[in-house]
Amino acid sequence: MTPNLKAYYEKEVAPALQKEFSLENPHEIPALEKIVINCHVGRYQADRKAAVEDAVSEIEKITGQKPSVVFAKKSVANFKVREGEAVGARVTLRKSMMWEFLDRFINVTSPNVRDFRGFSPKGFDGRGNFALGIPDQAIFPEIEIDKIKRQLGFDIIVVTSTNDNAQAKKLLDLLHFPFRENKKEAEAA
Repeated sequence: MTPNLKAYYEKEVAPALQKEFSLENPHEIPALEKIVINCHVGRYQADRKAAVEDAVSEIEKITGQKPSVVFAKKSVANFKVREGEAVGARVTLRKSMMWEFLDRFINVTSPNVRDFRGFSPKGFDGRGNFALGIPDQAIFPEIEIDKIKRQLGFDIIVVTSTNDNAQAKKLLDLLHFPFRENKKEAEAA
């Protein structure tokens, strides 16, 4: 079964992008490739192993996919990290899992953020990928607030098939990604 957001992309968004950017080849149309969710537990030095286990379980609840544990590549004395020590967790979502997660994130999770005015459009990296940070896992409805042991933040990276920020921004706009309005655009309208 096709996820709702993917069906919407194929029916409405892809033709609109093809027309707007005058793309003849359908393979040039910007699309989502993957979503990477990352959690680093560096600030929990005393009980880092338990924090990594919490990060793994939280990401698994949020995405429905078991994440991989990330290990330190080098020892850094200032951060009290030893080489080979577990320091976080990450998961890469593709295909239907990616579309389902993005649909839930746009329509359910984002409105749960207190005083939410949208995500800053400055998170594009120059190659069409968008990154944003979530400071607390409590905004996700899959997480039971009473069972949170420690506050964990997440990085979410939306990877697109285009190398142009303008095309990637338009793709996410048409998918109704909640971007913050620029003051200049709001005044002009």
